[in-house]
Amino acid sequence: MAYTVTPTPAGPVGSQYCICKVELSVCGQNLLDRDVTSKSDPFCVLFMEVNGKWVELDRTETAVNNLNPAFSKKFIVDYHFEEVQKLKFALFDQDKSSMQLYEHDFLGEFSCTLGTIVSSKKITRTLLLGNGKPAGKGMITIAAQELSDNRVITLSMAGRKLDKKDLFGKSDPFLEFYKPGDDGKWMLVHRTEVIKYTLDPVWKPFTVPLVSLCDGDVEKLIKVMCYDYDSDGGHDFIGEFQTSVAKMCEAQDAFPLELECINPKKQKKKKNYKNSGIIIVKSCKITRDFSFLDYILGGCQLMFTVGIDFTASNGNPRDPSSLHYINPMGTNEYLSAIWAVGQIIQDYDSDKMFPALGFGAQLPPDWKVSHEFAINFNPTNPFCSGVEGIVQAYSACLPHIRFYGPTNFSPIVNHVARFAAQATQQEAASQYFILLIITDGVISDMDETRHAVVQASKLPMSIIIVGVGNADFAAMEFLDGDSRVLRSHTGEEAVRDIVQFVPFRDFRNAPKETLAKAVLAELPQQVVQYFKHRNLPPINSEPA
Repeated sequence: MAYTVTPTPAGPVGSQYCICKVELSVCGQNLLDRDVTSKSDPFCVLFMEVNGKWVELDRTETAVNNLNPAFSKKFIVDYHFEEVQKLKFALFDQDKSSMQLYEHDFLGEFSCTLGTIVSSKKITRTLLLGNGKPAGKGMITIAAQELSDNRVITLSMAGRKLDKKDLFGKSDPFLEFYKPGDDGKWMLVHRTEVIKYTLDPVWKPFTVPLVSLCDGDVEKLIKVMCYDYDSDGGHDFIGEFQTSVAKMCEAQDAFPLELECINPKKQKKKKNYKNSGIIIVKSCKITRDFSFLDYILGGCQLMFTVGIDFTASNGNPRDPSSLHYINPMGTNEYLSAIWAVGQIIQDYDSDKMFPALGFGAQLPPDWKVSHEFAINFNPTNPFCSGVEGIVQAYSACLPHIRFYGPTNFSPIVNHVARFAAQATQQEAASQYFILLIITDGVISDMDETRHAVVQASKLPMSIIIVGVGNADFAAMEFLDGDSRVLRSHTGEEAVRDIVQFVPFRDFRNAPKETLAKAVLAELPQQVVQYFKHRNLPPINSEPA
C-alpha cells in the first residue's frame, strides 16, 4: 500500500479551465469487520493522481461501530472536463488516533475518474483489496453534486412621481441595489441605466446572479437607493427602501409591487411627508442559468465519432516515414490524437460504443474510393467498443485498404449531422454529438465542407480537427471561427462556432494531457451555448 500523505496539497490541482467545484458524498455498505470485540470504525480517504503519484486530498470523519457508514463530511474537488482526473477512495478502520494510514486496518478501495462519477451522478461499486480481490461484500456509493447556485434573477423596475431634483427640469433617475457585506456595511451589487428628464422612469429589465444580489438567500434584506444623475458625479439622493427577493417575487405582470421611496432627512423634517415617489417592481423572475455540469449531471450523453484520413499524402503505412506507420512503441500521431480525446469523452457515454469512420481510401473488393466507410468494414454497425476498440479496428484495417484521395470532409460531417438532426426532436438536453477528424492536409471539398459546418452549427454537434504531419493548415484555421464568423459559399453565417482546430505538431514534445486540454477547452461552452439557445433544460432539472 504505497500512499503518499500530504496534509495540504501543494497549490490547486488542475488547470485554468476549472469549470466549478463538485461535492462528493460517500457511503459504505457491508464493510469488512476488523475489530474483534465490536464493529469496524471506518473513515474514507480521497486521493487524486498527480504526476503518477496518489496524493491525499482529504478524509472523512470516523463512523464508530458501523459497517454501513454514511459519512457527513463531503469531499470537494475542482472539476476539469478536459482532464482525466483519477480518484481513489480508500476506507480504513480507525485503530489509533494516528494520522499515518499504515497504523489503521485497510478495508478496501475503489478507483475511477471524476468524469465517471459526474456522468452517472451516483455510482455503487465493489471495494477491492490491495491484491485486486473483493474486500468481502464491501461496497462503496459515491454521489456527485455541483457546488454552485445557478439561479439568476430578472427584475423589471419603474418609478412614479419621484421627487424633482433639477432646477430647470425633471430628474434623471437611476437605481442602485445593495446587499449587506460581511463587514456589516452595504455593498453595491447593481446599478441601472439613467433615464433622462422624467419623474416616471421605466428602466430596462436586468438579470444578475441570485448569489450576487442576496447571497442566494431570498429572505435577506437588500437596500435599493434612487438617485438623480449629475454629470459631475455629485448625484442627488432621491430616496431609498429595503426589501427582499422573496417580497419582490410577489410582483406579477398584472399585479406590480409598489414600494415607497423614502428620504429619511425629509421624513424627519416634514410632518406631512409621505414619500419621495414610488418604485414599482413590474416583474421579478428567478430562473436557472444551467452550466455544462448541470447538463452532464442531468444525464446528457456525449456521442463521440472519429473520422480518419486515409489519403495517399499520408504515405505507405509500412514505410516508417508514413503518418500511419505504427512505431515499435505501438503508436503514431493518429493514435495519439484518438487516445487524447477519446479517453476523456468516453466517460460521458454510457454504452461506450463509438462509430469510427475513414475517408479518402479505396476499399476491397472493387477498390472504389470511399469518403465515409466503417473502419471495422461493417457498414450497418460501425461501432467500436471504447477507445481500445477504435485503436484495434484502426490497426486491423490498415493492411486491407489502399490510400487514395481526394481529402473530402463534408461526407463525414454530414454523416454525424444526420444523427444530430434526429436529436433535435429532444424535449430536454439528452444528447450532444462530437466528431473528431484527424487529417494530414488540405481539404479538397472546401465549399461543401463550409456549407456542412454552417448547417451543423444549428445542431447539437461540435467538430474537433487535429492536423497531423507538417502540412499547411491555413484552411483549417479558416473553419475554426475563433477570429471571424464562418460563412458558407452562399454567404450564410454559422449560428455559433463549433469547430476547434489544433495542429498536432505543436504538442509533439508536450505531455500528452496538453493536447486534450487544447482540443476540448471550448467544448463545455459549445454544449451550454446550444442547449441555452434552444431553451432546453437538463433532463432532471429542478425548478428555480
